[in-house]
Parts: sequence; C-alpha cells; structure tokens
Amino acid sequence: MAIDDQTLRKRLKFRSWHRGTREMDLILGRFADRNLPAMDRGQLDSYALLLEESDPDIYDWLTGQKTPPAMIAADLWRLLALSLSDGPAKDGLA
Repeated sequence: MAIDDQTLRKRLKFRSWHRGTREMDLILGRFADRNLPAMDRGQLDSYALLLEESDPDIYDWLTGQKTPPAMIAADLWRLLALSLSDGPAKDGLA
C-alpha cells in the first residue's frame, strides 16, 4: 500500500531530525523544515533515498569531498546546496 504525500513528508521530517549525529540532524532537519512542504512526489522519493545513506557519506557529498551518487536527483542537490548557503538559521542554532 502506497502512503500519501503528507504522511511521507512527516516521516521524512522525523528521519531528518533523528539522524544519529547532531551535525546531520541540524543540516537535514532544517532542510526538511524549509523544503519538504513544497516538494513534489519525485523529490520526496529522491530525498527518501538520500536518507537511506550514512551520515558520513551524506556529509562528504554535501561538502564536496566526494561525488554524490547519480540515484539522487540533481534538483535535490541544488536545493540542499541552496539551503546550506542560506547562512545560519534564525532559530538561534548555529
């Protein structure tokens, strides 16, 4: 049984804020807060694939230390890069 987009968004948001390392919780949690509401189903599915990967791999891809896998959509990487370049969040957490 397929889950609806809203339920998927809730699951992805939870998984983004509960990664296992605080650094990735902050990076992906903030990204999820800002971007999940506007994502279409294809982007949500691509983000779900990304969250299946390990924190060290995701961090290396985001910082350019390694090339990200082709299975993660290019538009998702652009959103992540824009999210990281926005500067500190306004929630008081650096």
